[in-house]
Amino acid sequence: MLGRTLREVSEALKQGLVTPTELCQRCLSLIKKTKILNAYITVSEEVALKQAEESEKRYKKGHSLGDLDGIPVAVKDNFSTAGIETTCASNMLKGYVPPYNATVVQKLLDQGALLMGKTNLDEFAMGSGSTDGIFGPVKNPWSYSKQYREKRKQKSHGENEDSHWLITGGSSGGSAAAVSAFTCFAALGSDTGGSTRNPAAHCGVVGLKPSYGLVSRHGLIPLVNSMDVPGILTRCVDDAAIVLGILAGHDPKDSTTIQDPVKPFTLPSLTDMSKLCIGIPKVSLFTKVLSSQIQSTDLGNRLVGFEALLCHFY
Repeated sequence: MLGRTLREVSEALKQGLVTPTELCQRCLSLIKKTKILNAYITVSEEVALKQAEESEKRYKKGHSLGDLDGIPVAVKDNFSTAGIETTCASNMLKGYVPPYNATVVQKLLDQGALLMGKTNLDEFAMGSGSTDGIFGPVKNPWSYSKQYREKRKQKSHGENEDSHWLITGGSSGGSAAAVSAFTCFAALGSDTGGSTRNPAAHCGVVGLKPSYGLVSRHGLIPLVNSMDVPGILTRCVDDAAIVLGILAGHDPKDSTTIQDPVKPFTLPSLTDMSKLCIGIPKVSLFTKVLSSQIQSTDLGNRLVGFEALLCHFY
């Protein structure tokens, strides 16, 4: 069940195939088993189980709050969470417990989502590896995959296996690792210059930075006010679209959010792959790192090279 999409899990909850408490307990169990990843700074077990209990009551009455009701999520530890410590992975905020929720956090809770905990990051989101916070580095779940371990065994000679873990990217590495390790179905990150997309790529999940102003920054402890955007991490694109639809919209507490009503997000159905065109930039550095599998893929005339647009100032 933990490997299902948000739509599939939501439907399973409505049909009674699984309960919010069961989902919550499975995720909590995985959080404990994957503690070595250091993905979480705070695990809000009691809060999550209480929320699961309330969600279960709603489902029994047939009154679901929305697509995320009873579904475990995680939140990067630079978003304010009422009653739960928010540290930004810094000694400066250690022990700080906000009296309010960030708007995006509140929107998730209004949908009935279960808050599993606060995820690790680079201190104040300033970094790209999730290695520079006071709680230690986040380790990529793929470091402990069978494929990677076997590859390391071939190269290592009596070295400590745990010394060869992979980074998650950052600064939202904890959220990316949490989603990748199946400890939650979706997580909030923040993105200033790639801090959601970068760790998503490292951990093999979907990372979305919404357009500036589409999602409220209220309650997000800033790195760069004019560039910060709450990010979304999920395991498939459709899940990211669902979460974006919940989070997007005007917030009177954030004057930079859009004023116009937001239309529901729907993904186009691309069933005819012959209409898909893929662009590969003709840059020497890029072509050197392009995998042989992609280079040798038979896509007919649908693999199109293009020159990178470079601006020169004299």
